[in-house]
Amino acid sequence: MQPSWLRHDMRRHKIKFKFDWRRPALYFAPRPSLEKGRVQEMARRTLRHARHPKSEDRRGTREHLLEAAGEVFAEKGFSGATAKEISERAGTNSAAVNYYFGGIEPLYAAVLEEAQNRALAVQAIEKAIEGITDPKERFEAVVGVVVQTLLGPVSSSWVLRVIARDMVTSSPTRDAVKERVILPRARLLRQFLGNLVRLPEDDPAVARACVTLMAPLFLLVLGDRRMLKRALPSLSLDPGDAPAMARHITRYALAGLEVTGQDARRRR
Repeated sequence: MQPSWLRHDMRRHKIKFKFDWRRPALYFAPRPSLEKGRVQEMARRTLRHARHPKSEDRRGTREHLLEAAGEVFAEKGFSGATAKEISERAGTNSAAVNYYFGGIEPLYAAVLEEAQNRALAVQAIEKAIEGITDPKERFEAVVGVVVQTLLGPVSSSWVLRVIARDMVTSSPTRDAVKERVILPRARLLRQFLGNLVRLPEDDPAVARACVTLMAPLFLLVLGDRRMLKRALPSLSLDPGDAPAMARHITRYALAGLEVTGQDARRRR
């Protein structure tokens, strides 16, 4: 459908109009009274409308593709996913993956980065520790946000499944995403725990403390929730149980960190 301004000009100047969407081109047969410059301007404006959709539409299409790709990658992994299936689920043209992301590999990288950002909500963590100066209280606030996220709505979406698949299978973009997303956060974790145990962040005891803390969180990412509940019938992993789980992980970790710091400082 032609824009309203163009239909108005066509009626006013009685222009014969033809537009081929496969090969954008305009053909005008104006009456002599219509200036040549006006025809050219109308052509340029129409082509701009045809070739450059609104920015909101572009953002919407990109988000639809990202969500659809997350679902497909979660179900089939990178090796089993195709751009065609992702585009069909998103309700877009089959060429949309290349147009918006440059191919299926960059799309996978974008999905994995989005999953990491949703699972580890940096803004929520920053808000939770705002104004808190005590290291132990800051630690408890951070663990609370992470556990609440892992037991919340994100646990039933494609997010954790994409992360879990990527942790146990190879993908072409894993290293790039690690460099950009995971490694900076790992450095922050080392600094955070180093301050807690009063040791340099490059001390081996700090590295072991990071592994000890991440292990139960990885279980919430990788573990089969149904099997966990069958194996541990009294364990509840509903969103309402997040505070109790976070409190337990915090106390358990702090007690271990205290002993770890003392032993490491005695050996120095």
